[in-house]
Amino acid sequence: MAAHDTVETLEKILTRVKSIDPVNTRKWFDDLRITAFDHGLMQIACPDQSRAEFLQDHCSATFTQAAQAVTGHLVSVQFLEASDQQPPVEVTAAPAKAGRVRLHPDYTFDSFVVGPCNRLPHASCIAISQNPGMIYNPLFLYGNVGLGKTHLLHAVCHDARKHSPNISIQFLSCEEFVNGFISAIEKGNLTEFQNQYRTVDVLIIDDVQFLREREQSQEEFFHTFNALYNNRRQIILTSDSAPQDLAALEERLISRFKWGLVARLDAPSYETRIAIVKKKAHLRGLELPDGVAELVAEHIKTNIRELEGALTIIYATAQTTGQPITLELARQALGVQEVAVVKNVTMSDIIRMVSEHFDVRITDLQSKKRSQSIALPRQVCMYLARNLTRHSLEEIGGHLGGRDHSTVVHACTKIEQMYKDDGDFRTRIDKLSNTVTHPV
Repeated sequence: MAAHDTVETLEKILTRVKSIDPVNTRKWFDDLRITAFDHGLMQIACPDQSRAEFLQDHCSATFTQAAQAVTGHLVSVQFLEASDQQPPVEVTAAPAKAGRVRLHPDYTFDSFVVGPCNRLPHASCIAISQNPGMIYNPLFLYGNVGLGKTHLLHAVCHDARKHSPNISIQFLSCEEFVNGFISAIEKGNLTEFQNQYRTVDVLIIDDVQFLREREQSQEEFFHTFNALYNNRRQIILTSDSAPQDLAALEERLISRFKWGLVARLDAPSYETRIAIVKKKAHLRGLELPDGVAELVAEHIKTNIRELEGALTIIYATAQTTGQPITLELARQALGVQEVAVVKNVTMSDIIRMVSEHFDVRITDLQSKKRSQSIALPRQVCMYLARNLTRHSLEEIGGHLGGRDHSTVVHACTKIEQMYKDDGDFRTRIDKLSNTVTHPV
């Protein structure tokens, strides 16, 4: 097939692929090229190994279907790393026979949106990728699901092997570590298992809370941790909770988790959510009209994966209906009604309303006082401001005694829990919210 023909054929295939599978469509599909098409085998070259693996794992069936429709023949598609790229460095998973970890091509530092909610974890991961084992060892990242922990882990691997092509990395979930340990005991090859993890340059364990109530696995991980730490090898751990909140975990492990840097990822602010939606859209080659990113950010407030899911729904709706993406289409796709115009709520409105409701002075709400009679109304102010205004976490904290964003996040989490658990409290909060947005 002539070069001109392969370019035209691939363009037609990609058009079909983008229509069939909008979820996995990426802007870098434009960098793909057909390198061979013979005897029913179509070879497609990709910019690097991680993208070839992404296509093989997520898009193989879609590309095959599209290729057969375009060519009119039975075709199998094979994805290969472009020949002019450097060979990939092995990053192995447990057990070793399982092969290489599939690093997600989207999960790089360049595609990670930095905001007040994740600035410290992001900066620490960059520093580690450039000089593993020397600073922030161990690094313990924690936060709720969907806030970017996995993204940062993949980014560390991507960047570390750019700086050190021969670096040895083990990246696995804690469940894989436990299952591998159990299997090693059953098969009598515990020494092989220990060598696999105690001799690497970087060990990354995701969801380390899975060690809870597994005494033998904790013992094994304790010795693995010590061996790596004593040899100045990098350890990175993630969890849904801070080390001190990991119940049923040995104190000696919890103590070691805190030896290096413990960094929390919080829910993104409104501005950060907008930036995330726009970044995700760019990765997929989507042009979002004015207001769409803002709509998604306003509608989804806690989880980055849900932001991406909302974007997928909008894209799929546009593809299905054959309509361009517009603000109205986005509203329909997400089931968001255009609400009546309400009062533009300010921090002053909220502070004044809460002050009157709880019978506390405004100056006390904005002071450094921490008594319960002041702390709870102040936390209610933070909660209402987070939900009724577009102020950043820092701005909200600044209006209430110069508190930092983590204090605001803690306050919002506490009030949300009280709102769920206490019907009377929920009624009070709803009344406050309605009063401040719809004043008489």
